Amino acid sequence: MKIQVNTGAHVDGHDRLAAHVSATVEQALGHFRDHITRVEVHLSDENGDKSGLHDHRCMLEARLENRQPVAVTEHAATQDQAVHGAAKKLAHLLDSTFGREQTARKKGPDAPTLATDLDQA
Repeated sequence: MKIQVNTGAHVDGHDRLAAHVSATVEQALGHFRDHITRVEVHLSDENGDKSGLHDHRCMLEARLENRQPVAVTEHAATQDQAVHGAAKKLAHLLDSTFGREQTARKKGPDAPTLATDLDQA
């Protein structure tokens, strides 16, 4: 899983920030490593030099194997909070996405559905 960090004009995109963001994303999404080819991180400060409530934005886009990309966005008071919030949202989205797939596989094409069970009753 490759992690690419992109920063906006008002975000200091130094190596330490990129390493911290990469580690946070890796920790949150590590168990999906085999299904994700790349995660793009987009960090921005929507108010620029002015301070404001929830003006830090983190957008995460996960490129999945054999699937369409998925993305989440988090706004927060600090950049760190935005990254952690977005990583948590993306992990939840992927849990849901891959959980539905596993449930469908377990049912299989011959598994009875609720409608079929009711018709036979």
